[in-house]
Amino acid sequence: MTTPILLLPGIGNSGPDHWQTLWQQAEPRMRRVGQHEWEQPQLADWMRALEAAVAGTGGDAILVAHSLGCLLAAHWGLQTKRKIAGAMLVAPPDPAAPGFPAAARSFAPLPQQRLPFPSMVVASSNDPYSSIPFSRSTARAWGSLYRTVGPCGHINAASGLGHWKAGRMLLWELTAS
Repeated sequence: MTTPILLLPGIGNSGPDHWQTLWQQAEPRMRRVGQHEWEQPQLADWMRALEAAVAGTGGDAILVAHSLGCLLAAHWGLQTKRKIAGAMLVAPPDPAAPGFPAAARSFAPLPQQRLPFPSMVVASSNDPYSSIPFSRSTARAWGSLYRTVGPCGHINAASGLGHWKAGRMLLWELTAS
């Protein structure tokens, strides 16, 4: 049996051209964790949805989170008793930055503890919602591997990554370690 992969989009969900959507369409073991409210996210609601999704996998799932989904994974990971195989955390936004969406304030403050599962923070050198120093310090606090992908904006559909083959290689690196 292959390890299930749960996709955790950020605020607004991941649209049709986002790499998460393209990955999900290409691989049956990838499932998106749905939320009732994508535009006005509440951390407690999103955590309940993630807890239910992980429970439904039977254990050892891998999380692939983007943006606000990274903060969800970190908060959830520090509160759940469930075990997962790991998490790829792509473009975590800085909740203290001026551009952080006011609608997502329930996701602050950023957890600063080591995550209880293997993880990798993936950052872009020109992310409008983050910075390299923030991403590095977040990876250090979470005990995560740290990888940069160059100037890819917020590593989303607007970045024009398509199926983002380099991201799939990073996921393979995380799961192989």
